[in-house]
Amino acid sequence: MHAIRQYEFGPVETLRHEEMKDPRPEAGQVRIAVAAAGVHLLDTVIRSGRSGGPFPLPELPMTPGREVAGVVDELGEGVDEHWLDKRVVAHLGQASGGYAELAVVQAASLHELPAEADFAAAVAMIGTGRTTMGVLDVAALSADDVVLVPAAAGGVGNLLVQDARRVGATVIGLAGGQAKIELVRSLGADAAVDYTEENWPEEVRAALDGRELSVVLDGVGGSVGQTALELLGIGGRVITFGWSSGEPIRITTEILYSRGLTASVAVGPRILRRPGGLRGLETESLAALATGRLSPRIHPPYPLAEAAAAHAALEDRATTGKVVLAP
Repeated sequence: MHAIRQYEFGPVETLRHEEMKDPRPEAGQVRIAVAAAGVHLLDTVIRSGRSGGPFPLPELPMTPGREVAGVVDELGEGVDEHWLDKRVVAHLGQASGGYAELAVVQAASLHELPAEADFAAAVAMIGTGRTTMGVLDVAALSADDVVLVPAAAGGVGNLLVQDARRVGATVIGLAGGQAKIELVRSLGADAAVDYTEENWPEEVRAALDGRELSVVLDGVGGSVGQTALELLGIGGRVITFGWSSGEPIRITTEILYSRGLTASVAVGPRILRRPGGLRGLETESLAALATGRLSPRIHPPYPLAEAAAAHAALEDRATTGKVVLAP
């Protein structure tokens, strides 16, 4: 099979497209013929040599990739024969071999997909979607809310916009550049603002038309996330789920007390200890896909051999929606 291999941490050039021996599933495992592999921002962090969270860096050499969808083509010892030839999606872990034509995973991690499910959409929902469900669980949005979503054209952001509109909330989405602004509008946002423009906070205030922001759903951090926090109205709440800018927002007791704000973190230890665990969120996310509650936007897929280009585009904020590889 062909796979992406990495022998040292560093820039995108460390990702090599190579031929290697086909993996074989061990006891309790299955092998998946991969139709779509998810590319996550955390993949780029790990590739560069940063841990990106509480987990240690993987040992090298490695094949990156956290999420795959495809068809089970081989079973390990003890696995129910029901799984053979089934269309499935699975989350593999931090860096566990997803960027490949064949991937091995524990059978307990599988979710069976209906015949009509799109593999790329399923990949989006097994990882990015489960994060979204965790954010929405903490946010508890209602029709009374006025919500600001930074990076609204991204993998999580586009799903947050969709669900906020579904419950009847007013939604303002931030995105960079005209193409992304148009995407955010197509998702149903009440307003879409280009945060690369210097006067974007004034545009947000104009879109509010006298109302106050009640919720900020921020996975960007940095100056954009900090300004979004400062735009929150009295009694508002901010839910954070990362900082793709590389810098978290600074939430002080002074900021919270002065305007009666509340701050919550929707990922990390909290999401790991949630009742039902991560698998429960995966199940909810895939159910939202099946019922049409959420429909992830997919960036045009990259061939497996162009994984380095996919990483570069993601880091340069040149993508919209979920980024996937198509082996």
